[in-house]
Amino acid sequence: MKALGKLPPAEGIAAMQSINVVVVNPVFLTPFVGTAVPGLVLGVTALLRWHDPRASLWLAGGVLYVAGTFLVTGLFNVPLNNRLAGVVPSSPEAATLWLAYLSRWTAWNHVRTIAALAAAASLTLAWRLRP
Repeated sequence: MKALGKLPPAEGIAAMQSINVVVVNPVFLTPFVGTAVPGLVLGVTALLRWHDPRASLWLAGGVLYVAGTFLVTGLFNVPLNNRLAGVVPSSPEAATLWLAYLSRWTAWNHVRTIAALAAAASLTLAWRLRP
C-alpha cells in the first residue's frame, strides 16, 4: 500500500482497482473462505469440549481468525474496495477518496494481520499442549 500511495492518485486507484478484480478468483477465495470453516469448527469444538485444556486456545484461535480476518475483510475491506471500484480514477473526487481509502484500508489490513498472527499463535500453543 505504501508503494501504491506513492503513485499519483489516478495511477494508484487504477492499480488497486485492477488488484481487486484479479484477486477475486478460486485460487485466492478457496483458501481464504475455506480457512474460516475450520475456525468455526474449532470454536464449536472448544465449547463442546471445554474440559480439554486446549479448549480456550481453540476458541481464541477460531474467533481471532473468523472475526479478525474473515469478518473484518467482509465488513470493512471489501466495502472500501467496492467504493473504490465505482470511482473514475481521473475524476476530481478521486484523489480525496484515495487518501481516505489508503488510510482506512491499511488500518483494517493491520487488524487482519494481527488477528491472523494471534490466531496462529493460539493454535500453535494448543498444538503444543497435545495430550
